[in-house]
Amino acid sequence: MAGVQVRWDSPVAAVGGKHAGKVIKATGVETVGDLLGIFPRGYVRKGSLSELGELAEGDMLSLVGEIVSAQQKTYQDRRTHRTAYRLEVRVRAEDGSLMLTFFDRQKHTADWRTQALSVGTVGMFSGRLKWFNNQWQLTNPDSRMYGDQASEAVATMPDLIPLYSSVAAVNTWHFEETIALALDLVADVPDVLPAEVREAEDLIGTAQALRWIHRPDTWAQKVSAEKRLKYDEAFVAQTVLARRRAAIEGTVANPRPGRPGGILDAFDERLPFALTEGQRAVGEEISAELGEGHPMHRLLQGEVGSGKTVVALRAMLQVIDSGGQAALLAPTEVLAQQHQRSIVAMLGDLAEGGFLGGAEGATRVALLTGSLNAASRRTALADAAGGEAGIVIGTHALLEEHVQFADLGLVVVDEQHRFGVEQRAALSTKAGRPPHVLVMTATPIPRTVAMTVFGDLDTSTLSELPAGRGDVQTNVVPTAARPGWLDRAWERVREEVAAGRQAYVVCSRIDPGEGDEDGDKRPLHAVEELAPELATGALTGLRVEMLHGRMTPEDKDRVMQAFAGGEVDVLVSTTVIEVGVDVPNATVMVILDADRFGVSQLHQLRGRIGRGGHAGLCLLVSAADPGSPSMVRLEAVSATRDGFELSRIDLEQRREGNVLGTEQSGGRAGGLKLLSVLRDEDVIERARTSATQHLAGDPDLTGSPALATAVRRLEESEQAEFLEMA
Repeated sequence: MAGVQVRWDSPVAAVGGKHAGKVIKATGVETVGDLLGIFPRGYVRKGSLSELGELAEGDMLSLVGEIVSAQQKTYQDRRTHRTAYRLEVRVRAEDGSLMLTFFDRQKHTADWRTQALSVGTVGMFSGRLKWFNNQWQLTNPDSRMYGDQASEAVATMPDLIPLYSSVAAVNTWHFEETIALALDLVADVPDVLPAEVREAEDLIGTAQALRWIHRPDTWAQKVSAEKRLKYDEAFVAQTVLARRRAAIEGTVANPRPGRPGGILDAFDERLPFALTEGQRAVGEEISAELGEGHPMHRLLQGEVGSGKTVVALRAMLQVIDSGGQAALLAPTEVLAQQHQRSIVAMLGDLAEGGFLGGAEGATRVALLTGSLNAASRRTALADAAGGEAGIVIGTHALLEEHVQFADLGLVVVDEQHRFGVEQRAALSTKAGRPPHVLVMTATPIPRTVAMTVFGDLDTSTLSELPAGRGDVQTNVVPTAARPGWLDRAWERVREEVAAGRQAYVVCSRIDPGEGDEDGDKRPLHAVEELAPELATGALTGLRVEMLHGRMTPEDKDRVMQAFAGGEVDVLVSTTVIEVGVDVPNATVMVILDADRFGVSQLHQLRGRIGRGGHAGLCLLVSAADPGSPSMVRLEAVSATRDGFELSRIDLEQRREGNVLGTEQSGGRAGGLKLLSVLRDEDVIERARTSATQHLAGDPDLTGSPALATAVRRLEESEQAEFLEMA
């Protein structure tokens, strides 16, 4: 194909090569540009084994070295009872050696491998580390041989060899060869950055950056390429968000300024507690925005128990005072019912509009979920459509076409990360004009994550807890090292119940027959098995009930009401109690198989206790190995109650690969591949400023066609969902 050139938007097949078809099938990439956007996951220096001391069993290791010994052995295959073959190869690098072991069942395959991996040949080997016979080794690693002239082979190899994440049947070398062909053939690499931005940031050109990221001769070239491509990612994402902010500011909404002497003032007069300074400040911020002529789009975040519901309720009452209605969208029926009960309790007779005994100027609070009986559903629909219900609380049932509002002025979305962009948009279309939007999340978000993921939302944060919250102590119960500690955990539950308190026991499974998606063979505790075991064993004599998502809505509500009313001592539950459940008398929580939960989820669960002024105790029970990543994660949760710090730990452990819904291995969508929302804070801030300034002078991006294309692709892709939700 000498002399042939391909375009940036040509199909990948135009590149040619024997692996292009496999790459397309495995990754879904469509164009040459998509292909060149699959970046290496790392690089290996030829001859280096220096990273071995930093790795653990199961980690990926790649090395380049010379084979110094190779010995074929036979053994009896346990499954087939036939002779099989094992080739033991020792590879020497500049700073050490490593054993490689290859297994074959066919003699001709074993003989071919023995010949290919002969002493004196040089190759690159990549696989997962295993500790066996008191030494590190790679079992059946991918191999790429460079010939039997060691010095000549090493001399012709680049110092830095790119490593790509394997996908399906496509390994790092398949990617490398196909991408190398594309780099040689592509003729028109678009540059998404305006010239003035590129110059101000002192960045190399896109074509140069792509060559250096895939084929660096030096580490300095790789760093320069990353600097440029990171900025591209930040600039495109921030341009998308700047366009969204501009669209919101250009949209007309009905102002909802409230009025003196209305239901909000009446509610404030009855509040049995003083608002915190943070609640007052955020409330004033929201109140001012509700009174403006374009829709508010605000993210309200705060620690578990920081009082977000009161802030949101006051915003809803201001809208009611302005003649409108508010909808509160909750992710689960349990949470929707909890919101309805707590809001009705807070409002008292202010929630009994039109009923005997209702206060002057009172409204109604309607609950609309999928499990309502026909009569209750008709009443709720009529109250929403007629405007009698100033507040309508519900789950996805609120999004159904036949649900109508008289004048929807505010949409409050609780735990937004559980909803897609379509749900948020569907509710907004039920208003004559775009409603104001308040998104609440109890998962604290580092500032640059908020700037990237929630970039179209202004952010308010409640950091202080209301008075009367008890301290919560968190301890890890490592049952692998200390099996007797679990008995002491149940004793602590009995002690708390004897003192008049209540307890949660959380399991990751409903029944013991549930499969485990990541292949962990350890038996996991399950609600339906554990609840009767505890009731007749360690917690005999206590009132033990179970709660999980497969129960009927009526049964779930009955159990929650009984627990809230003090008729149940111990609630054995799945994570349905994770958010919004408020039982102030609950002071102890035992989370079994705690390593099965994420950091943020554990923080959310822990927030269910210590809400009534009494000290709380959270016990994280795990059989994970001491020193394992899972145990390190649990120790981090036990060490701090700072949700922002835990959020950073959570993101770092998940390696940020899916912050915008994109995986490192490629695909056609343009999410975050190199940019780190935690470590590249300065890049994101500079890109946000530059993108906003550029858009002010070129709102339609007519002067930047390559940027316009990149922005359109990101807006159309799955990533746009993640930009608009958490």
